[in-house]
Amino acid sequence: MALTPDKKLGPYEIQYPLGTGGMDEVYRASDLRLERSVAIKVLPAHHPVTPSVLARFEYEATIAITSR
Repeated sequence: MALTPDKKLGPYEIQYPLGTGGMDEVYRASDLRLERSVAIKVLPAHHPVTPSVLARFEYEATIAITSR
């Protein structure tokens, strides 16, 4: 799911890509409700979504939140 600058995902507006990994893509975005910068992590469209992939994705998101 390659996102382009100015694309909106709900209350988030994509600014630019931060990087890609083995299973995800990360973008810098603006939270238009709270007026702050956030990181958006998405699985590429070609990546199969299995229960184990989804569990890892959610685990990594949880680690990013709790390690701040």
